[in-house]
Amino acid sequence: MKKTLLFLLVCVFFSSCEWFKPKPEIGVVLATHFKNKLYKEFDTAVYKIIFLNKLKDLKSRLSNPKVTAAHYAVNEYKPELIIKFYSNGGLDSLKRYIERSKADGFDPKAFGLKELSNLLAQLDSNQFKTIDEVYPLIATLELKAADALLRYHSVMKYGSVNPRKYFNRYFIKQLRPDSVHMDSILSTSDLLLVLNNSQQTTKAYIDLKMALAHYRDSLKTDDNPLIRTIKLNMERLRWQIPITADEVVRVNIPDFSLTWFSKEDTLVHMNVCVGAKREQTYAEKMRIFLQSGKLDDKPRNHETPQLYSVFNAIQVNPIWNIPVSIAQSEIYHQALKDPYYLSNNNIKVYYKEKLVKDPDTIRWGRYAREKLPFKFKQGSGEGNALGKFKFIFDNSSSIYLHDTNNKNGFKLKNRAISHGCVRIEDPLKFAQLMVKDKYQYDNLRMEVNLPPIDTTRNAKYKRLMAKKTDTLKRFQLNPAWFATRKNIAVIIGYATAWVENGRVQFRPDVYDYDGLLWEAMKPYR
Repeated sequence: MKKTLLFLLVCVFFSSCEWFKPKPEIGVVLATHFKNKLYKEFDTAVYKIIFLNKLKDLKSRLSNPKVTAAHYAVNEYKPELIIKFYSNGGLDSLKRYIERSKADGFDPKAFGLKELSNLLAQLDSNQFKTIDEVYPLIATLELKAADALLRYHSVMKYGSVNPRKYFNRYFIKQLRPDSVHMDSILSTSDLLLVLNNSQQTTKAYIDLKMALAHYRDSLKTDDNPLIRTIKLNMERLRWQIPITADEVVRVNIPDFSLTWFSKEDTLVHMNVCVGAKREQTYAEKMRIFLQSGKLDDKPRNHETPQLYSVFNAIQVNPIWNIPVSIAQSEIYHQALKDPYYLSNNNIKVYYKEKLVKDPDTIRWGRYAREKLPFKFKQGSGEGNALGKFKFIFDNSSSIYLHDTNNKNGFKLKNRAISHGCVRIEDPLKFAQLMVKDKYQYDNLRMEVNLPPIDTTRNAKYKRLMAKKTDTLKRFQLNPAWFATRKNIAVIIGYATAWVENGRVQFRPDVYDYDGLLWEAMKPYR
């Protein structure tokens, strides 16, 4: 009995002296690294209070305050990054990667490089007299390292700007880091792997990165319009588009061109016409229009949106469903001036979904164009504004690629002339690549009065042509639909600089997007 009582007393004594309490991991790590017993006095309860106060002070300056706070709450406010990556040089690697971000067009200061370097230097000096001096440094270094890591990974991997917040006609759904992903970055056990995986690896990006270095060496300054343009387009390449298709049709608005890629191979390249630039005084006119509600005050904006989709159909000899905006701004005035304009241009008028048999008799002056009760459709044929081909893909802006009955536009240097859709220079070639097989392509050719490639089908072609020219039966030309090959993506994008055959290609900023993007990138440049 006496022995048992003595044993219990000894246990209580040792327990009260905390002899059996495990030492905090941060204390063990630092004590071992510096061979300094001071760090073994590390008290997690005291540190937690200081950390929470520091988190409160820095919250407004953190890039992801909610993610950061939630992560450390779950992990009992331990200085995990210091525990895992201080002694093995991981935090020094983070600092070096941030220093090298200049090669990607960034200012390393934007990632907190100066503060991170100073804090690491203070800890490296190992000049603490009491453990109380250690707590605020560890708390600040942990939070600054976490913020630097999250900023660096997010900006390098996904871009410093979310374009959907700055461009109202940007409809490309991007990959962006969510809270779960950001938490996984803070929880990593391999910091070098995270830093390496943050880098851009596409050839297009690496080429521009090398071009940036070359121009810097040549010009001896960053204050140059060409260098600025290269930086802007590196940023655009950081915006990640989740493309799963092997074949991608890329339309570049500033280049007025279309390129069809099959993996790394180019299948076709051709000129295009894109939407006209918005009016110079667009913002001011829009403000006036929103107050007045008058169409005469409404500014023009036909800029082609940036979007991503997948082709699903070809309409041959298409019908043009004329948008309300064009009906109000153009068709109405033409019909008012010339009562035969509609019939001469094969434009049918519908009232309450019913065809108006004789639209030339409509007294247009009786109707306010703001409240036109009519819909307009231009029938198939030579005069149709969409030409003979319309290439369709799902999107919220009613945009498509199409032929045109006005080929002169392709001779212009500035081909921003359409109402928003993309006119393509060689629609027949485009259709040939789009359809499933030669048989389907021959059917398509015959629909537009071209003989089949397969001469064994010439008899059918002659019968079809005879039917079309039989005026007594009044042949009515109607649209024909063709399915496309599966999984051909289309990206309508905006690039004002890229590398081609070892040389940087620069293009005019046709929609003035570069200035807007440059301002949005300000915190990181």
